[in-house]
Amino acid sequence: MRIEEILYTQGFGTRRVCAGLVQQGFVQVEGAAVTDPGAEFEAQGLRFTVQGSAWEYHEKAYLMMHKPAGTECSQKPSTYPSIYTLLPAPLRQRPNKGAVQGVQAIGRLDQDTTGLLLLTDDGQFIHRMGSPKHHVPKVYEVGTKHPIDAGQVDRLLAGVVLDDDPKPVRAAACEATGPMQLRLTLTEGKYHQVKRMLAAVGNRVETLHRSRIGPLELPPDLPPGEWRWLESEQVEALRNARAGQPQNRIDR
Repeated sequence: MRIEEILYTQGFGTRRVCAGLVQQGFVQVEGAAVTDPGAEFEAQGLRFTVQGSAWEYHEKAYLMMHKPAGTECSQKPSTYPSIYTLLPAPLRQRPNKGAVQGVQAIGRLDQDTTGLLLLTDDGQFIHRMGSPKHHVPKVYEVGTKHPIDAGQVDRLLAGVVLDDDPKPVRAAACEATGPMQLRLTLTEGKYHQVKRMLAAVGNRVETLHRSRIGPLELPPDLPPGEWRWLESEQVEALRNARAGQPQNRIDR
């Protein structure tokens, strides 16, 4: 693939801008400057630098982020900074066949919710992970305002009715991990679901953190506001995830 095209697919600008970066000597491959936009390279696994920043070619981008509090999962935030500002420009500018460029968050977390967030520019993967029929389990660590009792846990497991849906919503798993700490596993994603479920059993969410999606656990060494690429085996495990199947933890 032409180096100009490689840069374009990775989000470094229009083809004209990418050609200019090469011609001005801003691109290096294996430590050597490349000045011909038409120079051919094997794209898969190619490592290169653009204006001193190291990159590796990825046909599709699959990322995990530790979402910090006080951020919105929106390209056009209303009050708080967007999580997309935490990403480098090329990831936000990757070309896409649709109207929206760059990687997109798979689902949203509220501005005050922290934890594991997945982002990609693979539309099929977004659909697969967000589809209700696949019921990919998501685990939340919940801090509550009032002490948790066994009755509340039983009701969350049995199902509670939310104000906009007569069909009961059930937790796939639920356990008290402290006097006012709850670990809740859900397999569907409704608007403010955890907060509304806790309210339905007479409690209130004070803190909310998503620790796991399917087999993927938020790595303890990934600080809030940071992101990293997913490994190919992590992507494949997520593709195959669904409720009721064993979820072998992958957290590296």
